[in-house]
Amino acid sequence: MTAGPIVVFPDAELVAVTVLRTGLAPGTHIGTEWPDGLLPKLNAGVVSVTRGGGAVAQRYVTEDVTLDIDILAATKSDAQDLAQAVRAHLQAAEGTTVDGAQIYGVGDISLIWLPYEPDAETDLIPRYVLVMQMRLRALPVVP
Repeated sequence: MTAGPIVVFPDAELVAVTVLRTGLAPGTHIGTEWPDGLLPKLNAGVVSVTRGGGAVAQRYVTEDVTLDIDILAATKSDAQDLAQAVRAHLQAAEGTTVDGAQIYGVGDISLIWLPYEPDAETDLIPRYVLVMQMRLRALPVVP
């Protein structure tokens, strides 16, 4: 019996976070979760990238990954500007190699206004949710 190659696909969250940390303004919180002590961080902006799904596009070669990206800021205008910057930096990464992953394609799925209200006594926090898709090339594992 001949087995296929062992292929490990890249960590799409890490790839996106790395792209954004090199491109967005210093002080912007960029990670895979919302930070503790959220409110003081809104002035510089908060970007949280989470893998939303995905599937192999070409077996042993590429994977299409959906990224759900929360963008929070002090004002709706600031959140909109940050969302557009996130979108632009991810699109500009197409064709590059980041953290060992080859980014074959970046697609825009949606950008929606979805303010966050932690409880009834709290004002709404300006928030956009950007959904994007990346096609990443797998990295073969050499035994």
